[in-house]
Amino acid sequence: MNDLNQMSLEELKKLRRDVEKAIETYKDREKIAALAEVESLAREKGFSLAELLKSGGKKSRSGLPPKFVNPADPSQTWTGRGRRPKWIEAALAEGKSLGDLAIAQ
Repeated sequence: MNDLNQMSLEELKKLRRDVEKAIETYKDREKIAALAEVESLAREKGFSLAELLKSGGKKSRSGLPPKFVNPADPSQTWTGRGRRPKWIEAALAEGKSLGDLAIAQ
């Protein structure tokens, strides 16, 4: 290791810049190392990392059947989950009930 007392001011400033840069990039270097480790383990098990990430993804929330339909525009439907669409709010404000907007089962 360098004796800091023997270094010139310019050498000390350069050393400080190098240390600051190493600190700033530390997490990036750790991520790269972790990714390489995970890819290596996946290869050992006979998979690619992409295969593993695809198969473990989130399941789609879509696919719920709609429960309500806009009588003025049948292309607008609502499953009954989440925020009420504006057309539902407008129909309720007009005095209609959710039952009036329900899709016949």
